[in-house]
Amino acid sequence: QVRLVESGGGLVQAGGSLRLSCAVSGSIFRINAMGWYRQVPGKERELVADITRDGVTNYADSVKGRFTISGDNAKKTVYLQMNSLKPEDTAVYYCWMKSNGFLSSWGQGTQVTISS
Repeated sequence: QVRLVESGGGLVQAGGSLRLSCAVSGSIFRINAMGWYRQVPGKERELVADITRDGVTNYADSVKGRFTISGDNAKKTVYLQMNSLKPEDTAVYYCWMKSNGFLSSWGQGTQVTISS
């Protein structure tokens, strides 16, 4: 079965940095895009950043200039470098993948907590 395994979450003080990783396991014909979403209690899951197979990136306005998404097609891994973290970045972060032209997959999520 296809699985997305996230790592790198944790607790960090405001102004600090954190790097999230998401590795794909299982049989996949082609990864079309991957990204990161986040969700806090009582709110909808929102896009943080995504990247296409060709390297085209997209960011939420709230993280532009602070976060950087990158991917390694050979390793089937996507990263999210988070700098200048703010308390409002606190959320569960989910890895997402579109593959084989139509299939969407989600990781189980990793908690990111930013203390003031």
